[in-house]
Amino acid sequence: MKKTLALILTLALVVACLGSFTACGKTEETTYTIAVPNDTTNEARALLLLETLGYITIDADAGITATISDITDNPYNLQFSEVEAAQIPNVLQDVDFGIINSNYAIAADIDPMTEALAMEGSASAYVNIVCVREGNEDTDEAKALAAAVYSQAVADFITETYSGSVVSAVDNPGTGYDDTVDYDALAGTTITIACSPAPHAEILAVAAEILAEKDITLDIMEFTDYVQPNTVVESGEVFANYFQHVPYLDDFNAENGTHIVSIAGVHVEPMGIYGGKQTSLDVITG
Repeated sequence: MKKTLALILTLALVVACLGSFTACGKTEETTYTIAVPNDTTNEARALLLLETLGYITIDADAGITATISDITDNPYNLQFSEVEAAQIPNVLQDVDFGIINSNYAIAADIDPMTEALAMEGSASAYVNIVCVREGNEDTDEAKALAAAVYSQAVADFITETYSGSVVSAVDNPGTGYDDTVDYDALAGTTITIACSPAPHAEILAVAAEILAEKDITLDIMEFTDYVQPNTVVESGEVFANYFQHVPYLDDFNAENGTHIVSIAGVHVEPMGIYGGKQTSLDVITG
């Protein structure tokens, strides 16, 4: 009887073990948390990177406005933390991985070229642009600003400074000046522009030197979020901004009823995935 009882208990334990790894000293299936930007277009961009890597599948109809609710297949049971894009470097230590825009990586002293575990292969749809309020795009101020950022000096600065973590999007850089602009009439004026600290403010510093040759001051105003640079341009408080790409701008205008337009596409910042608690993507697939 005792042997029979022992056998029954042993069989029961085996069944319990099969149904619960935790009960037998093993751990449940490991899940990993990835921080992604919480604004629509950059969240979609992050998810598309993960799809390219083979970790998730996104509803094909969602496109560049996809959110985590559009994930149709998540075979590795990844968890997502939606965080303001600028704050992801600050929460990286609390998550397994984070997907960061290069400008915020650079500002946080994270080198995209050496520290990213994976990066976008092509980000041509996400060229960072200089914008003004609709109605100002044909002014001499706008043309002078566009010519300055389209210059060879700016293109060379981007290539030499960022070594691929930021890529110039200007195909045919110019001298920095527009022949149709009356620079004499602009002499002594100030053009205000809102921007992200890096690389935007750094790139604008080169454009400022070009404009200074014509006695035009470029007043560079740094912001650390993705909302105020557009609201101050819409209100007329600031003339231009430089921090966003076209998909974000289109979404912002649609959501907020603003009237902001692009006057120049300057550079691309490939988005990358960075290690937080984990140091290799291999852990995801096990």
